[in-house]
Amino acid sequence: MQMDMTAIRQKFQEKQYKFTPQRQTILQAFADHGDRHLSAEEVHGIVKQKTADIGLATVYRTLEILSELDILQKNDFGDGRNRYEVSAANMTHHHHHLICLSCHAVKEFEDDLLETLECAIAKKSDFLIVDHHLKFYGYCQDCRTKHE
Repeated sequence: MQMDMTAIRQKFQEKQYKFTPQRQTILQAFADHGDRHLSAEEVHGIVKQKTADIGLATVYRTLEILSELDILQKNDFGDGRNRYEVSAANMTHHHHHLICLSCHAVKEFEDDLLETLECAIAKKSDFLIVDHHLKFYGYCQDCRTKHE
């Protein structure tokens, strides 16, 4: 996944944060694993392979900063920990999540079937909707097969 590092540096400068090598390494973990929704512990495991001196507390602080700057989106999928993904704030198309209650796998789907409903709700309630999140909970094919 390609990230605009110039724009990211700009966001850090606007909030007077330093764009340290550790923060760059953590951000690179998301660039390298853009298809996954990573927890702080998973990010820590990835970055420890490259840079042994990054602690878990640094990862937690950096994820909060990246979330605050809207570089990453923080998600709660009900498994007891926050998971992060590259923010889609500048995208016009929403994606949604399928969450397996057994293995906690998270799968994205891109069909934006809510546009018509969102427009109707906005019109009926005279409410400007700027975002929405949709999560479906169930069991993935692998978990269903294991339990048969």
